[in-house]
Amino acid sequence: MNTLLELDDVHVRFRTHSPLNAILKGIDDPFVDAVNGVSLEIGEGETYGLVGESGSGKTTLARSIIGLVEPQRGSIRYDGTELVGMPTAEMQKFRGNVGAMFQDPVGSLSPRMTIRSLLAEPFKIHDLSQRNLGQEVNRLLEMVGLNRDFANRYPHQLSGGQARRVGVARALALDPKLVVADEPTAGLDVSVQGEILNLLGRLQQELGISILVITHNLNVVRHITDRMGIMYFGRVVEQGPTETMFHQPSHPYTLALLSANPEPDPDAEIDRLELQGEVPSLFNRPSGCEFHPRCPFADDRCQASFPDLTELSDAHSYRCHHPLHVT
Repeated sequence: MNTLLELDDVHVRFRTHSPLNAILKGIDDPFVDAVNGVSLEIGEGETYGLVGESGSGKTTLARSIIGLVEPQRGSIRYDGTELVGMPTAEMQKFRGNVGAMFQDPVGSLSPRMTIRSLLAEPFKIHDLSQRNLGQEVNRLLEMVGLNRDFANRYPHQLSGGQARRVGVARALALDPKLVVADEPTAGLDVSVQGEILNLLGRLQQELGISILVITHNLNVVRHITDRMGIMYFGRVVEQGPTETMFHQPSHPYTLALLSANPEPDPDAEIDRLELQGEVPSLFNRPSGCEFHPRCPFADDRCQASFPDLTELSDAHSYRCHHPLHVT
């Protein structure tokens, strides 16, 4: 499988104090690290799920990939092209290669525009308005299972599922190779969630696109992804094939997330781990492994040093001093 997207040691920092305020308060480093050295790859035609609690840095990483946030360090390569440091004009052209789906299915659509205008907008932004926009709009509506009459509606006239389908159509308007889907089932009923996931799965197979799914919903990840990564405090602490991660998680944080996920089989025998305490503040990052204040296996080594990357034979890797499964 050829690599489409490759991230190497990506760092994203946000300023917390103005330069003058930092001087007055004696703050030497007035920044927080929202993404702290993330490396991952997504292959052509692959669906990759990025999972973690709120505040883990998932959305910030997604915004970096689509060019809305500039990393301070590291590399983001799309189909061999380096995106970090790309001039603004070139980045504007590049964005047509990546479709984006945002969390709020209705709120992400302008309430003043009809569905026809919303679906035609990407073509106008990227100077493709010479195409037959009416035909393009009809093609996109049909692709996501909506009647052509929806073109005359406004977002407030749509259900959450219909609005999400419009979001999918808009993300695919310019035939991108990659779609970044941030919480694609957020705010939807369970039955509608299944419809949207099946739609994404069908389109992924038909179009051969790659999908990066950003979510905290493990059921979404298991339903649609080939591989997954677990993000904690701005770092990917474990990644590998989805089924491997569900059956043999190596990082205690991964097991804790799986433990909190409902198990449909009442007779299933699974290990469980309950997290201790609260997620630490980015303003007071723990030393060593940031997970150690919440980990029941932590010792002095965990507090003193962040674990090196351990790679297993099946493309399964983790960062932990006390892994649960190593085979």
